[in-house]
Order: sequence, then C-alpha cells, then structure tokens
Amino acid sequence: MKKKFPDFKTDADVEVFVETADLSEYDFSDMLPIRFELKRKDKSISLRLPEELLDAVRIHAKRVGIPYQRFMRLAIERAVKPSKHPQHTDGSTTRDQ
Repeated sequence: MKKKFPDFKTDADVEVFVETADLSEYDFSDMLPIRFELKRKDKSISLRLPEELLDAVRIHAKRVGIPYQRFMRLAIERAVKPSKHPQHTDGSTTRDQ
C-alpha cells in the first residue's frame, strides 16, 4: 500500500522532503494538476457584468477549482489566442466555407 503525503508547514519542509524521500512509495492518485501563473499582473481593469453572468462565472470557476478572476483571465486568454482557422469579419471561419 502506498503512503499518503505528509502535511507541510513551510516550503523548506517540502524541499527537504522532495530531496530525501523515495517518491515511488507515495500515492499520487489524489494529486491535481496546478497551473502556476508566473507572469506579473501589472494592470487592473474594472468590468461591469450582469449579476447572473458573474454568478455563472463564479460557479464555473468553483467547479474547476480556481478563483473566479483567474477563470475570467483564462477565458480572455483563450478568446484572443490565435486560432488554426482564422475568423472573417462576418464571424465565419475559413473552415466554414
């Protein structure tokens, strides 16, 4: 039977654990992937939304397990990411034709 991960109080405790433990002895099945946001966020915006939309965003963010502002930032990033199928001014893509 695999061991459960201990609770750590400091980053130093984690570093010592990773350096000294045999990680093959531990159960990773409950681990979740984490996306670290390393880029500095030096601009803020004010955005007015209908209450229902903000509630829906918060529900979806909670379901995914991230803060709602990060969820919104990811949605914006996806919306502006270059697509494999460029969009025309009428909203259709090159794939639609």
